[in-house]
Amino acid sequence: MANSKPKSDSENPNVEQTVFLDGYSLSLSQIVGIGVGDLKVELESEALKRCAESRAFLEDEVAKGRIIYGVNTSFGPMCGKIINDDEIETLQLNLIRSHAAGLGEPLKPYIATAVLVVRLNSLVKGFSGVRINLLERLRDMINLGLAPYIPECGSVGASGDLVHLAHMALAVIGEGELYSRISGGWELKPASDALAEKGLKPLGLSFKEGIALMNGTSAMTAIAAFALFGARKLLNLACVNAAFAIEIFGGIDDAFDEDLHAVKPHSGQIETAEVIRRLYDGSKNITRREDVHRIISKSRVDDGPVYETEVNVQDVYSIRCTPQILAPVRESIENTAKVIEIEANSSNDNPVVIPAKRKIIHGGNFHGQSIAFAMDSLCMAISGLCTLSERRTNKMLDKNLNEGLPEQLIAGTPGLEMGFMGAQYLATSTTAENRQLANPVGTLSISCNASNQDVVSMGTVAARKAFKSVSNAKHVLTLEVLADLQALSFRNADGLGKGTRRIHEILSREFRVYDDSVIFHEVLKKFRKLLFSSQLLDDLDRYS
Repeated sequence: MANSKPKSDSENPNVEQTVFLDGYSLSLSQIVGIGVGDLKVELESEALKRCAESRAFLEDEVAKGRIIYGVNTSFGPMCGKIINDDEIETLQLNLIRSHAAGLGEPLKPYIATAVLVVRLNSLVKGFSGVRINLLERLRDMINLGLAPYIPECGSVGASGDLVHLAHMALAVIGEGELYSRISGGWELKPASDALAEKGLKPLGLSFKEGIALMNGTSAMTAIAAFALFGARKLLNLACVNAAFAIEIFGGIDDAFDEDLHAVKPHSGQIETAEVIRRLYDGSKNITRREDVHRIISKSRVDDGPVYETEVNVQDVYSIRCTPQILAPVRESIENTAKVIEIEANSSNDNPVVIPAKRKIIHGGNFHGQSIAFAMDSLCMAISGLCTLSERRTNKMLDKNLNEGLPEQLIAGTPGLEMGFMGAQYLATSTTAENRQLANPVGTLSISCNASNQDVVSMGTVAARKAFKSVSNAKHVLTLEVLADLQALSFRNADGLGKGTRRIHEILSREFRVYDDSVIFHEVLKKFRKLLFSSQLLDDLDRYS
């Protein structure tokens, strides 16, 4: 199995690597890597044997006249309507066309490709009863750079992503639209034309295959994978920004002391403190607790029961409490990763075909509640991360709080120049928006489908919300990085620790002290791409 870290579209290498799909071991990084075109897919031979056995068993059961939901019955509240054998393939076609009812902006083509990957991995697990040529068709579409046009709105997250996956299924049968990967981007075409250009013909579906394509959680899972991929980058950058802030303000070291966190042993707290300690290790800017005692004692004036010192006895929460604030963020990301990988390697359609036990089981594996709750949790985590970042940025800009830095980090003449004043609105407004997005949607079930789907997950809405929250957070943390670099241009850059120094050196190659002579938007756009469309901060260990 390929385990290389994926790059963005802009860094897509010529070297192709292959992921062998077996239904059990698809990783988050592989979902993303295949989506952006870094990796190809192939079908694992043992998995194909399982799929052949599953199909043979299903065909045998149909031949015996067994009544099987979605095979020779209609769907949802009409499941009591039994379909004649000569119409069971038409049934699948009608299902796809009627449920391809989404609207809104399309999913990004790389996410739509990931939807194909996750659906294929679920089917290749061997419990869906589809033919091998359907699996091969999905594989070929992925490898040839064909991504289905999937509107973002329409899924209630149980019976899975019916609307989203119906649009995906349309592309398989040569209807609807397809994106075709071209040099530097994607081109949208009628599906039949896009298939023909790649030497493919529309695939006719047999019984069970329409519902097997549609009845699952692959859209919410693919969106969630990309949301989490961005969240991991955000967490790393949040730790870098925290280390920069400590050094800019001469923060006191004991807030990150190993023994402090050992007595409150949340795993995310301990790990976050350790990451930040390693980044500022060797710093000449950090204030040691013993030095605080010495400085205060040296300046003491005994002229009454109370005397006041100008030395910080301890730092504000946005610096001192960073490990505690980022602890649930880190833990939410880790838990979400487990949920997504379980879902991506699950059989989540209905019914499930288990030939080894001669069973066809009707159930609810298509329900997306696990993804919904994980995504709602991730939105809360990202909102907290934004609040931390925005408050530290505010501390650097407010002359009453920034401990001697220029107001608004202005490099020239205050009043004539505005510095970071306008840019702060971006961070503040986006942080507010992310707080609203932190409200859960996985608890907002609305009965539909003639009350057959009486409790639904809204998992895809939650995943879309998380993807938006992550995208917003990139704005907020990008601005904090620029504020850090501007602040370090005024003081403390020479005393940076080993990790912070190396990162500062890399970022400084692209940074010019802001002096109002250029449009701030251009600076933000440049650094957002630098920070999040590269592997610059994917592995912080290399800097410590």
